[in-house]
Amino acid sequence: MKRKREQVDMVPSEIKSAIDELSTMAVNLKTGGGATAAAADDQTTQVSIKPFLALCNLLIQVLDKIGPTMSVLRQDIHHNIQRLEKFHDSDPSIYWDVVEIIKKEFKEGKAKKGPSCSKAFVWLTRSLDFTLALLQLLVKDFGRNLEQAVEESYNITLKPWHGWISSAAYKVALKLVPDSNTLVKILKLKDEDDETLKKDMQSLIDLLVPLLEQNKDIARAYGLDGLKCV
Repeated sequence: MKRKREQVDMVPSEIKSAIDELSTMAVNLKTGGGATAAAADDQTTQVSIKPFLALCNLLIQVLDKIGPTMSVLRQDIHHNIQRLEKFHDSDPSIYWDVVEIIKKEFKEGKAKKGPSCSKAFVWLTRSLDFTLALLQLLVKDFGRNLEQAVEESYNITLKPWHGWISSAAYKVALKLVPDSNTLVKILKLKDEDDETLKKDMQSLIDLLVPLLEQNKDIARAYGLDGLKCV
């Protein structure tokens, strides 16, 4: 029984797991620097699909712990992950790189049509951008009102791309977010203090920034950065 309890205590938090995934991605991180679609063809930019989707799944785990509050965001993330996973599984030797998938859809004229993988990539990036904005606010002040922090993060990352239906759904969700102390407890490891958690969150922020900048460059290169939903 004691050994089992020790094993549970050794399970890393979502924050530490996300740091591990991003550290893996950072090894191969190559910034395209605002490249065009033609320049992107030379493989100067790559996004390994497995660690990227693992990172997105960690965000789902956090949302699950919070409860049904952010179910709209959770559902969107889950569907977009599934779309990319399905395409990857069709030929893992070629589609291990998200850019290869986007390139294929772009050449076939499918990137902006229907439920494409290109759209899934854009919305997963925006969801991670929302997460980054929220982490940055919380690191500055754990005690701040979480509803206000979530709303501010939403307004600068997701709201510009949402129509009135999506905005209305998120507005309802904002009223149900837990308090800051509850979220901090969710993110902590057992017996971890606030300062250690803050350091981990800052490490995650530092790793997320270059990844998201690269992803936004990819979206711009293929004309996907202006996509909106209803």
